[in-house]
Amino acid sequence: MNRSSVGARCQIFAVSDATGATAEMVVRAALAQFQAAEVEILRLPNIRTVGEVRRAIETAQASKGIIVHTLVSEELRQAVLREGRERGVEIIDLIGPLLLRMSDQLRIPPLMQPGLFRQLGQEHLHRIEAIEYTFKHDDGQDPLGLDRAEIVFVGVSRTSKTPLSLYLAGKGWRVANVPVILHLPLPSRLMTIDQGRIVGLIVGVERLVELRRARLERKLAPVAEAYAKLEDVRVELSYSRSLFRKAGWPVIDMTSKSIEEAASEVLTLVATPETPQPTERKGTGTHRKSRGSK
Repeated sequence: MNRSSVGARCQIFAVSDATGATAEMVVRAALAQFQAAEVEILRLPNIRTVGEVRRAIETAQASKGIIVHTLVSEELRQAVLREGRERGVEIIDLIGPLLLRMSDQLRIPPLMQPGLFRQLGQEHLHRIEAIEYTFKHDDGQDPLGLDRAEIVFVGVSRTSKTPLSLYLAGKGWRVANVPVILHLPLPSRLMTIDQGRIVGLIVGVERLVELRRARLERKLAPVAEAYAKLEDVRVELSYSRSLFRKAGWPVIDMTSKSIEEAASEVLTLVATPETPQPTERKGTGTHRKSRGSK
């Protein structure tokens, strides 16, 4: 008998406590080996209660279908198995046996939290977007995009604006930074965004001179002679402080702080209950009160 001419028609229900995309993907991968079969795949997502399990089984029973599920809850996995046996519905558990075997090997119990895979995927994409945004808005680039920033750093050259921005971007924050240049006004766009998300950065004058002289020695870029002169640096810092004071922005002194310490301090200043926060951004411990636009 020609196997390619033999087929079966049925419905497969992809049951999940999340979207059902994983169950459907696995079913489709398996069905690639059964090309003669006529199969309709139907998703039954967000199954979170025994009652919803029962209704899913009843739906499959009515069409003589098959249940393929990725339910992580032990209670729901037992319920779907029990209801399936009582109603004569074929049940295929894609994740339960894997969780048990992995738990044995890793010697820790699974979290049994629905939707974690999707959540982790969304957080990963959010971090990538945050890093891309931060690179595009480094050192005053694209001031028109400042309104999308969750944090904005302002400061003279070598006050750790870029390292601090990239560190926080890796945690999922969209960060921009704007340089202070002596006698030049800041971008007008900076004054129209939420002022509660702006932080000024400074470094002690002696330390800043040291950092700038080190940069000159490496000859990373052509700079004016005044760039690393003590008195000129002092004037620059005084100018930046006056800008911060006039705008009412908080100031962080980076002289003896690590990037990690500074980042923690920043989050106590700008984190708000309204700001969407992925897992790594939670637990900052302090919420600021909005200072409003100035």
